[in-house]
Amino acid sequence: MSAGDKGSKFTVEADATAAYWRKGPHDTLPPPDMVGPYQRNRPVAPKAVKDRKAYIIGSGVGGLAAAFYMIRDGGMKGEDITILDALNVTGGSLDGAGDAEAGYIVRGGREMNWNYDNFWDLFQDVPALELPEGFSVLDEYRLVNDNDPNFSKSRLLHKRGQIRDFSTLGLTKAHQWELIRLLLKRKEDLDDVTIEDYFSESFLETNFWYLWRSMFAFENWQSLLEMKLYMHRFLDAIDGLGDMSALVFPKYNQYDGFVVPLTRLLRDKGVKVQFDTRAYDLDMTVDGGARTVTAIRCKVGGKDSAITVGPDDLVFAITGSMTEGTAYGDLDHAPVLQRDRRDPGEASDWALWRNLAKASPIFGRPEKFYGDVDRSMWESATLTCKPSPFVDKLKELAVNDPYSGKTVTGGVITFTDSAWVLSFTCNRQPHFPNQPKDVLVIWVYALLMDKDGDYVKKPMPACTGREILAELCYHLGIEDQLDAIAAATKVRMALMPYITAQFMPRAAGDRPHVVPAGCTNLGLLGQFVETSNDVIFTMESSVRTARIAVYTLLGLPKQVPDLSPTQYDIRTLLKAARAINNGEPFPGERLLHKLLDNTYFAHVLPPLPEARESKREQIDADLAAVLGRGSQALSSAAERLDLFRERLLARWK
Repeated sequence: MSAGDKGSKFTVEADATAAYWRKGPHDTLPPPDMVGPYQRNRPVAPKAVKDRKAYIIGSGVGGLAAAFYMIRDGGMKGEDITILDALNVTGGSLDGAGDAEAGYIVRGGREMNWNYDNFWDLFQDVPALELPEGFSVLDEYRLVNDNDPNFSKSRLLHKRGQIRDFSTLGLTKAHQWELIRLLLKRKEDLDDVTIEDYFSESFLETNFWYLWRSMFAFENWQSLLEMKLYMHRFLDAIDGLGDMSALVFPKYNQYDGFVVPLTRLLRDKGVKVQFDTRAYDLDMTVDGGARTVTAIRCKVGGKDSAITVGPDDLVFAITGSMTEGTAYGDLDHAPVLQRDRRDPGEASDWALWRNLAKASPIFGRPEKFYGDVDRSMWESATLTCKPSPFVDKLKELAVNDPYSGKTVTGGVITFTDSAWVLSFTCNRQPHFPNQPKDVLVIWVYALLMDKDGDYVKKPMPACTGREILAELCYHLGIEDQLDAIAAATKVRMALMPYITAQFMPRAAGDRPHVVPAGCTNLGLLGQFVETSNDVIFTMESSVRTARIAVYTLLGLPKQVPDLSPTQYDIRTLLKAARAINNGEPFPGERLLHKLLDNTYFAHVLPPLPEARESKREQIDADLAAVLGRGSQALSSAAERLDLFRERLLARWK
């Protein structure tokens, strides 16, 4: 418990899985996973903030969100907040840059979901990028997505450009039970367990796994615990996993869509941003179990400096970095990695966390995440395309004409027979506000960095942009037109040694809590900190950590809600069961229909497909699956079910 949390009657970071919750006079706060307008209250800070300063290390979305919540909910003045960043632009991993002449580049993209409750809480109060005054980024986002639904008609490809059937998740009954057992497992039982430790080899060749791993960027050797958390977080969207209809995307790239309007708001509020400043350590006093930051050690313009921190001042710091040490390449040059495979060095964005961890085990074990680059690295390429045979092929695979301004591929398209597990996507165009009308921006990435390509006999990191383009064209079946395509295409690559470091197998204690035990004025943000139930590698998780840190350190009487309660909703569970059963009614589903037909609750069940068998035969089949085919009661089970239902309805009358 931090100093700001002493004497508190509530827990800032709500955890719906901690215990059974029931309403009583001792519970003044709503359930821990409640979301909605009641959570939008603006608290009165219990301690005056007018004399406090705040320093935020890192200007990614987590750092920007921390500044936002200190102002909106904590009542701090913007001029009392300073953001420090080693780069010369805000946004951290949420980047996007370039022009049509030099070529555009985005290192990665973010898929969004309706129930990113903390993220949308923030952006409903950030003025829109392009809409008139009074509209928010959320308003702008809804306007785009409500009028242009997202979906994919070519989600999986194989055999050099042919669409692979992805109408079902392709799971056998044995595979389905593997998923169900994972959902039921306790988080505490999955320390350091990998995905391939748990799942069968055949599971890792299913449609489900190709869809899942390419959408979220999981490797087979990474954390099973994190995959489980993803299952819970996105359970309500699993029936839209195949065609990606569960996703929503911004109009532009993530930098212009989110970073630009949020940075503009903070600057208007007086927040200062100091670039070319790399913080590498924190001085602290230790008094019993209490730890208080007294100074920030940093290099400003390459020279050592120290920023004094008062006892009532606050420090927020990003731990680790997904995009630190990025190596860049282009059409004729492969990227050259400058990072050691095991040690990122003191001049990296990992230095601060490393030094904190040396001081106390409460700060975790950063080496678990940065210590194996070969298992945390992948590469992306951004294509700046003028009309060519590649664009012609793209039009065949797209939902709408790529130049229409509407959804194009609807998310990544993955080649299931690619040795690299290669994927590409074309989001709504233009992807940048300054993009010419005859230019398209395409994003390409692959998961496996140690395999030779199927056409170019090299691993992806050893390839030039031209060679990556050749591998992509081969899998599209148009490699014979490579020269014409390359003449109309600029390629810029980003090889990122730590891009999935946050997914590395982990155990309890490997990541620090947002406010580590005893810390009175330090909050930790981003993708390498521990939260109750949320996942990592999302903008939602960055905003969540910022909100928890601000509310805790300012002692605000306000709860940060747990994950959306939809994961417990019977409707979500039923449609998820149908989805993993390849769209077919799951065992017992027809029995539920028989029981609930013509009742108020009938609508919670997915509609049954038109059946070739009689209702009696369908119910008998379900009972056989549930009770076993040897049951002597099977022949009369349907009659007994009818009688039971009639008696139940009679009681309700």
